[in-house]
Amino acid sequence: MDHPEVLRRMRADWNARAGEDANYYVAFGRRGQQDDEFFATAADVVKVLERELKRLVARDRALEIGCGPGRLMRPMSRHFARIDGVDVSDQMILLARERLRAIPNAYPHHGSGSDLALFPSDTFDFVYSFAVFQHIPSRDVVFHYLREARRVLKPGGILRCQINGLPQHDHSYDTWSGVRIAPDEVTAFALENDLQLLALEDIWTQYMWITCRKMPAGWVRSLAGRSTGKVSVIRSISNALTGERVAPVSGPLAALSVWIQFLPGECGLNHLQVTADGRECRMIYIGPPEPDGVSQVNVWLPEGLRTGLVPVEVSWLGQPVSDLGWVRIMPASPAVPRISAVTDAVNLLSGTRIISRFVKVAMTEVPHAGEFHATVDGCDALDTAWFCTDPLGAGYEFNFRLPEAIATGPHQVRIALGRRTFAPVAIEVA
Repeated sequence: MDHPEVLRRMRADWNARAGEDANYYVAFGRRGQQDDEFFATAADVVKVLERELKRLVARDRALEIGCGPGRLMRPMSRHFARIDGVDVSDQMILLARERLRAIPNAYPHHGSGSDLALFPSDTFDFVYSFAVFQHIPSRDVVFHYLREARRVLKPGGILRCQINGLPQHDHSYDTWSGVRIAPDEVTAFALENDLQLLALEDIWTQYMWITCRKMPAGWVRSLAGRSTGKVSVIRSISNALTGERVAPVSGPLAALSVWIQFLPGECGLNHLQVTADGRECRMIYIGPPEPDGVSQVNVWLPEGLRTGLVPVEVSWLGQPVSDLGWVRIMPASPAVPRISAVTDAVNLLSGTRIISRFVKVAMTEVPHAGEFHATVDGCDALDTAWFCTDPLGAGYEFNFRLPEAIATGPHQVRIALGRRTFAPVAIEVA
């Protein structure tokens, strides 16, 4: 695949970012991070990746696409005999080689930015990528990378990566705000490329996660007409987010975990169906089986569901694989808008110490973003802008500039959504 201008821009822009402040542009937390602080920011991402390692048959070799200066390769190296990384920026790779010099099984490589031609087919047990495809301005390049990931995986190997799932817009994409890809495009890609889709999480957000297993060529066609029968048992049903045995009919907690014993190993999100009271749920995640053979299957509840005790049915290839389960559905609680964070909008790790004179407010369960209003010591915030970060949870980020009259020192931010006001938040302007 040849996109010379796109790849030239990607390489040039990321080389420039590496030279300016590689740690900031990779972790996007604070400018001028020291290496210890920078590598510490990988902890939460590594936990998300490590959860998928239970699916692996072997842990001989892993590959990171978009490894940057090695932030994730360092902690992930402890799980594999060898770990490779590839990045479009030769400057990032120079940094990675320096920072990983004490890790003998870590090998960063400079790549083309659109393929994995450095590696032969059927090489890796695990291929992963975090916050990389979000910066690629070409959907052809993103999907070619995904095809290449399948090629270099061993049979049964696992791909875990993020894609920008925000809704499409009419603006052009660049090497920071990359192309957006809808969940339906991911499911179609998995079907077309013999990938068993195991997770499709955080859809319609900038950080949509997918997990796929490489299956034999022609695997999808081989499923047609297969008879399944009731081979599984629903052991329990709980709320996917709280663990309680009840779920609200709508809202950010309207999700179930169905715990299924002896789920067929070839089940994927594309061919497994969960219904609640006969209505199809949206599939999120199929977990690896535990030692007792129980797998966790997470789903979002459908709209229009009634309250009360409702039946849950699990089908694969259009046929029930178990007897019915039951779960109690309760009325949804009223939406309660909440402030989840107030930080510097540029240097996120500085918290409420505002360095850039721009403030970011993260909120959930926001009914109408246009009703947002902020003041600082009674002065109206300037240049307020917002975008939706989580449509399912009505999550928004609001960014504004401090009023000119606000000097250094302590101040109070007051936030309102229409008539609803929130407790003041103390900030310090540097």
